[in-house]
Formats: sequence, structure tokens, C-alpha cells
Amino acid sequence: MILLDGKKTAADLKQEIALSVQKLKKQGKKIPHLAAVLVGENGASMTYVNAKVKACELVGFKSTLIKLPEDTTEEKLLQEIETLNNNKNVDGFIVQLPLPKHINEQKIVMAVNPDKDVDGFHPVNVGKMTLDLPCFLPATPFGILELLERYNVETSGKNVVIIGRSHIVGRPMSILMSQKRTAGNATVTVAHSRTKNLKEITLQADIIVAALGKPEFLTGAMVKNGVTIIDVGITRVEDTTKKRGYRLAGDVHFESVAPKSAFITPVPGGVGPMTIAMLMKNTLLACERKEN
Repeated sequence: MILLDGKKTAADLKQEIALSVQKLKKQGKKIPHLAAVLVGENGASMTYVNAKVKACELVGFKSTLIKLPEDTTEEKLLQEIETLNNNKNVDGFIVQLPLPKHINEQKIVMAVNPDKDVDGFHPVNVGKMTLDLPCFLPATPFGILELLERYNVETSGKNVVIIGRSHIVGRPMSILMSQKRTAGNATVTVAHSRTKNLKEITLQADIIVAALGKPEFLTGAMVKNGVTIIDVGITRVEDTTKKRGYRLAGDVHFESVAPKSAFITPVPGGVGPMTIAMLMKNTLLACERKEN
């Protein structure tokens, strides 16, 4: 069993990006600039955004953090987005989700200039991804592809089962894995809450991407020997034996699944760190495209 170490791979990637930034500096070219918009005081969102700002510092990017109060109106947020769209110094920006309930997320995503949409959520980027055209890939699926490639996990002709059909992971992952690419050329099944006989389907899978947000849902009884497991989920589970009173659990029951796996991502330290690294990669791409 080989652990797909997202923490190490993300560190390698950031090092590569940092070298690219140093090269840009030497050539007197523009340094990539990522901005993040955070609305409200959501603890998880604040942690994610802070990690993104730290990653920018590490690779040598410029970064801007725009913090807005919880009661910010949709109109005010749209104005901030328009300002960022028109700011020539900013190469890419993200609006951290989820947003407060009074703001229409879809409207906000649509307002971002697709050329600065380093999250890869805008319909223009999603459409280009579907047609296999150059675009910004959503950071989590992009990170998964990178992990599979760097660990030389064979995907061509394999049966891939994706559990979960979200716009952020499940749906894009199903498209990318079926395309002609190094980590692709697979036969893909998308399973979800209405899927019948899920166990029969997962037992046929060579690769499983678990992205449904239910802690330890996928068990050893549901997988075959030699399977590759990508665990996207991360949930706080109450645990009185821990100092913090909780532990972090993925969508996969690691103890029972790992012994049957050829490759498996840990939680934490698997897909999570890759997401931030790929956001950095998208920002570098945005900067390079603009310069060209």
C-alpha cells in the first residue's frame, strides 16, 4: 500500500512555483498577484483563506485579502468583484464559499471575470473544461489529477467510480477522468444518493474518488484488493480522547480500506494540501497568460 502524500507533493509543487516566480523576477516580469474575498466570520473559511495567503507568501506571490462583514449586501459584494475584475495588478481572485444565506452564490460566481477565475467555477471555464480547451480547472480535481500523475497511478482503461456529484469535485472529476490525458482515459461511473446497489458498483472499481461528505462511509467490505482510493472528504468527528474534542475523518474508513489498497490518500494530508497548491498553479497560469 502506497500513501498518496498530498502534503509532500503540494510542498514540491510550491517549490516549483517559487522557482518560476524567481525566474519572472530576474526577467523583470510581473509577479503573480492573488486576491481573496472573505465575507463573514465562518471559522473553516477563515482557516482556508489564511492558508491561501500563507501559500502566496511561501511561493513569492503578492496577495490581497478583502474581509467583509457578515451583513455585506449582495450589491456591495458585486461592486468589490467588479473592482477586482478591473484591477490590472490582480491576476486571479477567489470569493471564498460558502457565502452568507442572503447572497446568491451563483450570481457571485457568474460575476467573476473568467480570465481571473482561478477557482475554475465560472460557467465559461466549466464549459471549456468539458470541451477539453485551455481553462482554469477547479483546484481540487486539478490536485487529484496531479497526485495520480506524480505517483504514476495507471488510469487508462480503468473503472473509476466517483461517489458524489457536486459541481466542485464529483461532476468535474467525472469529465476529466474520461478525457484523453495522462490521468484519464478511464471508464467513469458517477454514484450519488439515489444510486442503487452501490456496493456492487464500488466492488468493480479500480479507482474510487469519495467526495460525498459522509465520514467513513466507504468501508473495506465495499472495495476490492488493489484499489486506488482518493478521499476528498474531511469532517470533524466528536472524539473525547482527543485534546481538541474532535478528530478529522475522511469519507473513507481508512483502517479497513487501506490494507486492500494499492494507493490511498490520507486525511488529513491528502487532497486538502493539493487544492491550495493548484490554486497557486492557476494563479501563475493566469499571470503568464496575461503577459503573453
